[in-house]
Amino acid sequence: MMNFSKIPLIVLCFSVVLTLNSCSLAIQVSHDGRGIKINGERRIILSGAIHYPRSTVDMWPDLIKKSKAGGLDAIETYVFWNAHEPRRRHYDFTGNLDLIRFIKTVQSEGLYAVLRIGPYVCAEWNYGGFPVWLHNLPGVELRTANDVFMNEMRNFTTFIVDLMKREKLFASQGGPIILAQIENEYGNINEIYGDAGQAYVNWCANMAESLDIGVPWFMCQEKDAPQSMINTCNGFYCDQFTPNNPNSPKMWTENWTGWFKSWGGKDPRRTAEDLAFAVARFFQNGGTFQNYYMYHGGTNFGRTAGGPYITTTYDYDAPLDEYGHPSQPKYGHLKELHDVLHSIEKTLTYGNISTIHYGHKVYATIYALNGTSSCFFGNANSTSDATIRYKGVEYKIPAWSVSILPDCKNEVYNTAKVNAPTTVKVKMSNEAENEPIALKWSWRPEEVDDTVVHGKGNFSARQILDQKVINDASDYLWYMTRVHLDRNDYIWSRNMSLRVNGTGHIVHAFVNGHYIGSQWGGYDVSNYVFEKNVKLKPGKNQITLLSATIGLQNYGPKFDLVQAGLPGPIEIIGRKGDETIIKDLSKHKWSYKVGLNGLDNELFDEDEEKSAGQWESENLPINRKLTWYKTTFKAPLGEEPVVVDLQGLGKGLVWVNGNSLGRYWPSYLADEDGCSSEPCDYRGHYESDKCVSNCGQPTQRWYHVPRSFMNEDVNELVLFEEFGGNPTMVNFKTVGVGSVCGNAYENKTIELSCQGRTISAIKFASFGDPQGTCGSFQKGTCESENDPISIAQACVGKESCVLSASESVFGATSCEDGISKRLVVEALC
Repeated sequence: MMNFSKIPLIVLCFSVVLTLNSCSLAIQVSHDGRGIKINGERRIILSGAIHYPRSTVDMWPDLIKKSKAGGLDAIETYVFWNAHEPRRRHYDFTGNLDLIRFIKTVQSEGLYAVLRIGPYVCAEWNYGGFPVWLHNLPGVELRTANDVFMNEMRNFTTFIVDLMKREKLFASQGGPIILAQIENEYGNINEIYGDAGQAYVNWCANMAESLDIGVPWFMCQEKDAPQSMINTCNGFYCDQFTPNNPNSPKMWTENWTGWFKSWGGKDPRRTAEDLAFAVARFFQNGGTFQNYYMYHGGTNFGRTAGGPYITTTYDYDAPLDEYGHPSQPKYGHLKELHDVLHSIEKTLTYGNISTIHYGHKVYATIYALNGTSSCFFGNANSTSDATIRYKGVEYKIPAWSVSILPDCKNEVYNTAKVNAPTTVKVKMSNEAENEPIALKWSWRPEEVDDTVVHGKGNFSARQILDQKVINDASDYLWYMTRVHLDRNDYIWSRNMSLRVNGTGHIVHAFVNGHYIGSQWGGYDVSNYVFEKNVKLKPGKNQITLLSATIGLQNYGPKFDLVQAGLPGPIEIIGRKGDETIIKDLSKHKWSYKVGLNGLDNELFDEDEEKSAGQWESENLPINRKLTWYKTTFKAPLGEEPVVVDLQGLGKGLVWVNGNSLGRYWPSYLADEDGCSSEPCDYRGHYESDKCVSNCGQPTQRWYHVPRSFMNEDVNELVLFEEFGGNPTMVNFKTVGVGSVCGNAYENKTIELSCQGRTISAIKFASFGDPQGTCGSFQKGTCESENDPISIAQACVGKESCVLSASESVFGATSCEDGISKRLVVEALC
């Protein structure tokens, strides 16, 4: 939320520039050890990451409006080099890659922007955001003092900066961009690069400064950042972080709101209480800029997910979910915190700071300014509540929480006391038609005879190639060779096998036109050995291997050198008694074919001329590998988000009206261990495996279908099934709020919202000390004299409803002293 009361002279013109871009008045952005300065005034900046390629253009205005309503001052985004320069010196800023439009949408809502140019982004994005053609330039070494790399990095960074300058989007030009980033988390891996790495960091800083953007540059996770750069912190907690320069503000560029999900992984969750605790602790300890990573995660459309083995969903348990709806209670609990922090902004950025230590990880921080003061009371114990005395008054601080008292007298917010509602999302049937019975499927095989039987390729080499040689043109690369054997060959036996060393991605193996098996790894598997017995024949034998990548490596020291595809060796193993004979095929002549015929012919395109012919409507095959399926469906009614249920399928790619929804893999089940039926305990340090769910279930069953991808009536769905599955189980649903649980402590209010639907009934209501969690509430030991359910009935029929948790509404309670009274209401939508 922007506060222009401190800079009244620019209110009129700046509001015009945000909406009409008809005038341009520079905003001075600077910094010191206490904060970011906007026109000389220190500010606290609450920011949230939204990556424009992971949502669609039509979603941007709503996402940014909700971010502003949630109390954010700024929107942060990476810039994705491989998306914008897919071929060297050929640029793409169309559709959801329209970076300028995204920044201007941020601007139109009166928010600041933070541009993380990188251009290495990590971000669980394919190859960390680097274009793979960069890897294939002669003499290149990435992320170090290498002239070839630095020339390309300078070119792209300068291109983006000049693009922003032409549109006057830097704050120094009257635009919204107040901060920019060069490089990204280099401090995590710089030791491996030695002196050349430090020289590269210095070069990055000098190059960035030379671009003269008029706003500060920063480097996250770089303790040796040059003094012209602000070094910042990333992590689950950054309250103990100290910048390497006393004149730099304390900035947190990635506060991880949850975690990403990998194929085979469980659903990670981070509680609202713990996230709020981390934010409050950061500002208690002198923080000035904090960015949520992610505030909206979105979807890895197409082949953008990196890792490898990162799922298509990138929900990240963010305050705005994958579909753009508030994820409650996280969204509302943080909004309340943001409002409190903004109310004491002046005191936090200009006040004198003092601390009182009470022992046992309990302490008070007091910010005092011009006779007023604001207090933070923190308790970092993971199990023990604390009671402290401050100026003669006792305050109870729950374990793992921070209380904020804007006047150092009255607690207005505690991170462990959630007053926001909890929404329960449900999947609802597509009322436009009776699915899945109504879906009529046609199919066609992927034509593989040229590769599997005849070994025909696009190019050849007498070596086994890293799959990155194809510049990431496809997930798929065929490796083909011929082996001539006779019965007198030293390796000939009745017991022979084919052995393939893989990189952890997928291999499908064929010998003499027959499929012999497949193998794949997982998120933490970097290599494996595939070996199957084979029946070879005297004379020529055709060996064909289909390699399928699942996103290229995106993180780690020299991640760009991690091989993809089949690095070899590839061998035939002959066994005669206790003797083993190995025939290495690695130096044979190998033929290669990029991609699939169906991809080349764009069978996913809704253009009938491109995809017509050879589609069969009879004898629909089930569990058939390398098969294309097509059907039509009617767009679900209403405006709620749409998902397609792909349970029953194996692995492959999916399109709606020619728009790629990404990779699907519902047959990959999440690990069975680690989940608990008990509510997650927010207390204690969070790690990505602490609060998980979905054990033993498909890693991802539901796939987001943006409504902008669909026509109003009939639509086309195309699947490429790699493993084999049953398409007849596929159906479409909408996602909406099935129920909402409101929770408010005494003298607070709750807002029950069905997010576009109406409240249909009140399932439970209690004012006193109700027990349990959403879906299983019970009355506690004390209750109000007035019937809470009768009072809450006034909400039925409304989309949203506000109730006050007070005795003036619900009557006196029978609760004893010391019990924290609260109102709980569960409503059905």
